[in-house]
Amino acid sequence: MSRITEILRYPLKAHGRERIAEVTLEAGNAMPWDRVWAVTHEATRHAEGWLRCSNFTRAAKAPQIMAITAELSEDTGTLTLRHPQRPDLTFRPDHDTEAFLEWVRPLVPADRAASNGILRLDGRGYTDSDFPSVSLSSLASHAAVEQQLGQSLSHHRWRSNFWLEDLSAWKEFNLVGKRVSLGGAVLEVRERITRCRATTANPDTGQRDADTLGALDQFGHQEFGVCAYVLQGGLVRTSDRLEVL
Repeated sequence: MSRITEILRYPLKAHGRERIAEVTLEAGNAMPWDRVWAVTHEATRHAEGWLRCSNFTRAAKAPQIMAITAELSEDTGTLTLRHPQRPDLTFRPDHDTEAFLEWVRPLVPADRAASNGILRLDGRGYTDSDFPSVSLSSLASHAAVEQQLGQSLSHHRWRSNFWLEDLSAWKEFNLVGKRVSLGGAVLEVRERITRCRATTANPDTGQRDADTLGALDQFGHQEFGVCAYVLQGGLVRTSDRLEVL
């Protein structure tokens, strides 16, 4: 039906994307190491387990952080962050919170709640959905947004886990409610993803430069991509195919 062109994860929620060649999904969990950490701020309402995205520093409020890229060492739990306006930072999110907070402070607007800590949630992860999910998006839908805006855009502004080609624009919405195989895994596609102002920021510069939400309005919705629940774990590689079961 369609083929995976790129796999991405976001170890520290909203603070850096990382391209990977393959991943072994686990039933009932988000992608391993995806959004396993998240950055709290002064207005965070702390509670056990999963928290809504409003409790964390995010690009919707601090667009500069959209331009962060990440590189995770799974063996050591060490994360390297890069940004065009900051020196590279290599740190351990579980231990080196202060080093990270000093590094990220210039990227968060002074009139926004200041970042003040890092939380960790293994397995479930701090996905935006209220269930552990992985996200899938279509390159054709991205191209439709580009055409609507009349400008070229990086697809990384959508922060999806799996990118698919050979799928007509917006046809990924038809997968909602269906089971699909993705490489060696089986997923249940549950819902469309409603988008926010984070997508208006350029993932190379951190500057707001595209009215992505206005473009989506022209298609009659504010949604891009879908999120799915992993029913059966398995290895998924770039170039694997997605099939409806």
